[in-house]
Amino acid sequence: MTAEPPAVLWRPDASALQDSSLARFSRWIAQRHDVEFADYAALHAWSIQNLAEFWAGIAEFFHVRFHHPPRTVLENPELPRASWFRSATLNYAEHVLRDGPGKRDEDLAVIALTDAGHREQLTYGQLRTQVAAARQGLLALGVTQGDRVVALVPNCTQTLVAFLATASIGAIWSSCSPEFGATAVRDRFAQLEPKVLITVDGYQYASHRVQTLDVVRCLQAELPTLRATVLIGYSDPAITLAGTVSWSQLLATTDQLPELDFTPVPFSHPLWVLYSSGTTGLPKGIAHGHGGMLLEHLKALSLQADLGSGDRFFWYTTTGWMMWNFLIAGLLVGCTIVLYDGAPMYPSVDALWQLVQTERISYFGSSAAYLLSCAKQGLVPASLYDLSELHAIGSTGSPLPAHVFDWINHNVGQHVKICSISGGTDMCTAFLGAAATVPVWRGELSCAALGAAVAAFDDTGESLIGAVGELVLTQPMPCMPVMLWNDINGSRMTATYFDRYPNVYPKVWSHGDWVRITERGSCVLYGRSDATLNRGGVRMGTAEFYRVVESFDEVHDCLVIDTSSLLETDRELVYGELICFVVLNAHTSLARLEPRLRAELASQLSPRHVPDRFLAVAELPVTLNGKKCEVPVKRILTGTPVEKAVSLAALRNPAALVALCELAHPSPR
Repeated sequence: MTAEPPAVLWRPDASALQDSSLARFSRWIAQRHDVEFADYAALHAWSIQNLAEFWAGIAEFFHVRFHHPPRTVLENPELPRASWFRSATLNYAEHVLRDGPGKRDEDLAVIALTDAGHREQLTYGQLRTQVAAARQGLLALGVTQGDRVVALVPNCTQTLVAFLATASIGAIWSSCSPEFGATAVRDRFAQLEPKVLITVDGYQYASHRVQTLDVVRCLQAELPTLRATVLIGYSDPAITLAGTVSWSQLLATTDQLPELDFTPVPFSHPLWVLYSSGTTGLPKGIAHGHGGMLLEHLKALSLQADLGSGDRFFWYTTTGWMMWNFLIAGLLVGCTIVLYDGAPMYPSVDALWQLVQTERISYFGSSAAYLLSCAKQGLVPASLYDLSELHAIGSTGSPLPAHVFDWINHNVGQHVKICSISGGTDMCTAFLGAAATVPVWRGELSCAALGAAVAAFDDTGESLIGAVGELVLTQPMPCMPVMLWNDINGSRMTATYFDRYPNVYPKVWSHGDWVRITERGSCVLYGRSDATLNRGGVRMGTAEFYRVVESFDEVHDCLVIDTSSLLETDRELVYGELICFVVLNAHTSLARLEPRLRAELASQLSPRHVPDRFLAVAELPVTLNGKKCEVPVKRILTGTPVEKAVSLAALRNPAALVALCELAHPSPR
């Protein structure tokens, strides 16, 4: 018997069905190819059955400028060796800064704010002028096509300008947030052998001023390929440092106003390098191409997120998370993007919601953990602020619990579309998410993105509907990495993404998540597949566990670890403990709460998934991007030495890891 679908919390109105960019694209592509699409599902099916025609259509619909046209759209269509838009040349930054709807010189491009109350803004004309000057400055420092420019910078206008200037030359960009420690930054940047480092003198977070000059000196000493360091006086405009060029000097390398120009590069030429978490070794450098990112971000921001001229797009992020790259892509479609540097709940827990009102934000994005925290604190943003301009809330980073969907619906507004999305650093986009013409079901991601051939596979590689399986992509996308840095023969790329199902041909991209695809085409995520809870042969994703435990108001956060493991000799499963670490709110007694947790887990999941132990901790160890450290903790608790299980430099709070593991396995006295 098919289960009843969950409640529909939002439905598209007549305007979305007729006038949204997605609706217009659907009619346009149908006319171009003499087909009919009854609904989004039909359009999606066509998009993955006709990959070359679909992506060529994206390029034409959004008027992508090729300096040299492609000879073919798609060659070698089977993974992992697909080749897109052979012989085409273009430039990502050119499409950000060219004229278009909402992008006249006087139109507002950027609003940048800090938690200290500083605010500035740039029109598209001012942004073009600053990028032209920064481009000229980088050229004067010797930066050419293919060189690497790395940046230790916050989410501010200077960072945006520096990135666009770098991309305009055809140089390759990579950034880390300034709260990263020296070792973590060096481990990332040293791989790239950069020519220029762009950095700030310090930053402010929740009223605390933090100096970064010691980290800068360390990087200058340990990055031997550097030809120049550009210092932005971010916390102190008067700051100087020996051996650096100031930001103002970079922008004033010529007496004449420089002309904005763009270097055409091949479609697959690297645009930026992002990084894996690096918890179990050196972070992998993930390079994405100009063309793939351009087509994907045009599609994702316009067709999936329904953003365009007149919208104000915000996502709470740092420059070390791929959502920064996703946020600035709003400029491609004529949005005003809103940058924020600071603590999300400072000076008060409702700070970002006040921002929605004062800056008239139409699309508000954050992590699922932030929205869960707002719900737990009982915030009712709609009663505090005018949210009438807000039409969508985006959530990513981890699965958004169903009860947080309810909180948004009741306390933010029933008119607000909940866009729970999922993808990741590996592709710098979301391939599960929302669309203007698709309803929102409680607790679910509404649909797979156009051009994304998403499937759930069982252990044998059979596709599943209505059951939990491994999230895979069965066909290529242009936004897949063009390479992993220093992966000369592609073996690391293959091992990372394409070896999960060795007997399946053509190969598929394995993403490392558990997912259930419903008969409606919506999806439910169940957490990382490498952190599965396997109890008595019943497997379950960690997200299901977190949905239950984190629904308790007394629980601020939790981490569940199954210490069961496979014996490699005969693939026999050896059962271990199930341990739940909880961060409790003040004045909460674990002894009193634990019986309720056990009863609810037994009822909602199964008696097998009730932990052997609950342990209260002050905080959970997280990566520099705020991800829970499920796999490293499991490896340590199953006997792997800490130094082999995790790179402490990849953690935001390594002391929390040590304390947690010591609590689980106390050292002999």
